[in-house]
Amino acid sequence: MLKPTHPLNQGVTASSTLVRALRAQPVESTPVWFMRQAGRSLPEYRALRARHEMLEACLTPEVAAEITMQPVRRHKVDAAIFFSDIVIPLKLAGLAVEIRSGVGPIIANPVRTRKDLESLRLLQPEELEPITRAVELLVSELGPTPLIGFGGAPFTLASYLIEGGPSKDLPETRKMMRDPELFQAVLFWCADVTASFIRAQVVAGASALQVFDSWAGKLTPEEYRDHAKSASRRLFAQLEDLRDESSNSVPRVHFGLGADAILEDTLEVGATAIGVDHTSSLSEVGRRLPGVALQGNLDPEVLSSSWDDIEHAVGSVLDSAKNLAGHVFNLGHGVPKQTDPEVLTKIVQLIHQGKR
Repeated sequence: MLKPTHPLNQGVTASSTLVRALRAQPVESTPVWFMRQAGRSLPEYRALRARHEMLEACLTPEVAAEITMQPVRRHKVDAAIFFSDIVIPLKLAGLAVEIRSGVGPIIANPVRTRKDLESLRLLQPEELEPITRAVELLVSELGPTPLIGFGGAPFTLASYLIEGGPSKDLPETRKMMRDPELFQAVLFWCADVTASFIRAQVVAGASALQVFDSWAGKLTPEEYRDHAKSASRRLFAQLEDLRDESSNSVPRVHFGLGADAILEDTLEVGATAIGVDHTSSLSEVGRRLPGVALQGNLDPEVLSSSWDDIEHAVGSVLDSAKNLAGHVFNLGHGVPKQTDPEVLTKIVQLIHQGKR
């Protein structure tokens, strides 16, 4: 149960279009936010990052809060997404992690053996203080605009932990999959530290949460069910008790890139809403998952097109979503770094006006 002062219990964010849409409740206008809206497409972000490297920005509460707020101020989106990185729980747990520009997260000592696994430890509450402080700062500034908590799914996080960094084919991960007991133990550890990370955000004031499984599409449906699904279920199970005073669940969105073949599975692990990438049809997914709120799914590549093409594409997404139980407009993946911020602002205005 969330504390009485939580925004959902105080009535501050429970009536927001985002929370209601994710709960499949009626809304007067479609809520909109963008994955990776807080980041490199914004000149104000680039100016701030020139003074702070990535991990420092994520773990300095005032900086993380400021970056999270930038797209809310600029675009007037209907939700903020907590600015962080999926490897932050690894950093907080004492692993040697860095984020290299143009490369991504790098793990100095990958976990590939049982001995490596035994060296891992879980997070302590005091280690999450930079996260909870940033959320508290945000909630005080956001007011009725809900904050979405953030974390990585166990398989995606484990792939970085095992490979030591980004990998196209995941050779070390696939090698470990041949030792199912070890692989499951690594994924379960990733589930536990990410659950602590997300839980800290929600308890401190986030009104919804999203779990990102960026590499889910690298697995066949059989591989996902055999090797990854149980760990995602373990993660969501540790967040299921996050409820308001009326016993309403904090909305739990699950987004998997390239996950069309396993969308039913991504719901079954404990999500209450599903993020859909741009390769799927919202109307078709709605038929497959009746009564479930969906989020998505404009192709990010459209953002570099002419405004007429963008407007048409936005209309197509809204038309595809018109019979859904609930819909949050978003992209089918993150905002590309070369995106003109004015385009995002105009999309928000277009959706809020309800005009095409």
